[in-house]
Amino acid sequence: MLIDPILPRFRLPEDLYGALSACRSRRYPESREELLDLCCGPERAERYEVRYRVPDLGLVTEAEVIRCRNAVAVNYPEERMRRRDPDSMLIGDELPSDKPRFSSRYGYPFAELRRETMAWLEKQDLIVMPFYAGGRRFGRPALLVCPSNAAFFALALADLQGFLPAGELSAPVQPEAVIVVAPPFRHTHFQGEQRVVHVRSAGCHEIFAYNLYPGPSAKKGVFSFLLDLGEKERVPVNHASCVVAENERGNRTVFLHEGASGGGKSEMLESLRPDPERGALLAYNPVTGEELRIRGVRTARLGPVADDMVISRPSFTDQQGRLGIADAEHGWFLRVDGETEYGCDPELEKLCVRPPEPMVVFNLRASPGAVCLPWEPVEERDGRPCTNPRVILPRGYRTGIGGDETRNVDFRSFGVRMPPSTALRPDIGVMGLVQIIPAALAWLWRLVSPRGYRNPSVTEEGTGLKAEGVGSYWPFATGTRTAQANLLLHQILDTPGTANLLIPNQNIGAWQVGFNSQKLVRDVLCDREALFGPEERIPARCPLFGWGLRELSVGGEQIPEGLLRPEKQSELGKAGYDAGAAMLTEFFRRELEPFLCPELDPLGRRIIELFLHDAPLEDYVLLSPPAE
Repeated sequence: MLIDPILPRFRLPEDLYGALSACRSRRYPESREELLDLCCGPERAERYEVRYRVPDLGLVTEAEVIRCRNAVAVNYPEERMRRRDPDSMLIGDELPSDKPRFSSRYGYPFAELRRETMAWLEKQDLIVMPFYAGGRRFGRPALLVCPSNAAFFALALADLQGFLPAGELSAPVQPEAVIVVAPPFRHTHFQGEQRVVHVRSAGCHEIFAYNLYPGPSAKKGVFSFLLDLGEKERVPVNHASCVVAENERGNRTVFLHEGASGGGKSEMLESLRPDPERGALLAYNPVTGEELRIRGVRTARLGPVADDMVISRPSFTDQQGRLGIADAEHGWFLRVDGETEYGCDPELEKLCVRPPEPMVVFNLRASPGAVCLPWEPVEERDGRPCTNPRVILPRGYRTGIGGDETRNVDFRSFGVRMPPSTALRPDIGVMGLVQIIPAALAWLWRLVSPRGYRNPSVTEEGTGLKAEGVGSYWPFATGTRTAQANLLLHQILDTPGTANLLIPNQNIGAWQVGFNSQKLVRDVLCDREALFGPEERIPARCPLFGWGLRELSVGGEQIPEGLLRPEKQSELGKAGYDAGAAMLTEFFRRELEPFLCPELDPLGRRIIELFLHDAPLEDYVLLSPPAE
């Protein structure tokens, strides 16, 4: 049994402390450089396989780590390990939860698997690494326990959440979150699938990760802990990005963009790049072959603040009633599927190719000693590029990114991936370029959070419209839908100084827009320094969309009426619009009815009942007037 001066500084569950005391060896990293050295094994090989012995299977390779000039590149032999499994979460305790419980799924208590996990840990060489769950300023003390040969996982977590050298711990620490990584169990107990089991208690939220893709554990698992903490302390945590946009006059506007995975959060931090000769491409019509380019747009200078997770507290709200937020991460887990060739995003490309220190990247082609390029993802079995290439960008690497300070939000938008929609093939993609909505409707959209069209962030789930759920973070929450719904309701209603918007991406009716729709809306509002006034709005044909715009001029050029009000498109028309709106309305009806339970806030019940009774837009306004 090893004895060291650091382990006694941690106040841990008794069985975990015992497993760490008895393990073959344990290492407490003191620097990022040390973690980098560990990523390719004790011999610092150029190419290193992370392997485990599994009964009946022999040695199984879970991941391959390649030491590149600019990165530690991690790739997974199995395609299903290359992206987050949306069904990976299980609850291993008996506290209130609407999520599947381990015992119900597998027919025996998690305590049995927990004992097996601890017995396995006792036979391993381990990394024991303190970190901040939620970033350095607002985060909580946490601990990672993982096999030493999976040092890349520890490095990824350190970059995402904030590294804490164990030697700096001078007093006893009780981690409020603990992540335990035990990869072989996915083969012995879960038929090779990703599974992450959460065990909550009064003093600690334990996350048992039975796979090595960091998405459901090091990334979203920590999000789960923060959501659980927010539910206890009534402090919302939002699934959102935030950016400060500055116009030519030096005025700054703060945008918070929410949405399901793939809903445009990272893209809201990217610039709209006009072609100097042809202007910015806003939309393309595959039916007619027509392109819409805008030459007069004044692009904003951007200062990213947060990429995926933000916290808010009542004390952050300013005197104007604007929502106050702060980044809940130390680093960002960026999907770079938009990097299809050199020149797509020069700033990000420069950072990836020549970072201050080697980065951790996933699902990118890599060769030892070469430069790993963000526009070259690995291929799937069918030869297509992987849709989920990722880089971890420590926040300090990128210029213009704000620190840990709080920001007050002027515009709070919600992005939805919309499919193409025409009269011949109507679908839900009938939202206009920008919709202004009252707070009551903003809340309804966050209860449902449509996952949308061709989501690249999660494993395939079949066809059809699906809901990401409350706040678009429901896949990561461990508690109850109603508790989170009530938190969101009051957060939105208590910040009337922040305007609420809906912005579609991918398609508007028959037109393809990608993410240029949200970038244009951001730059236009930044240039105006104000929301569109009541005289500029017109009620949308579908009440769920609030108001559309009568017209919009950008640099003296008129945006086609059909992009503002899609029913005006000849390819769609009113009949196609109404058919798509009916699909969306029925989908909302199915998703909202289960919220009508005794625990729901009475005001929330009134709002849902308005929708279920086909109330007009004016009724929502009476409950929650829009920001002016």
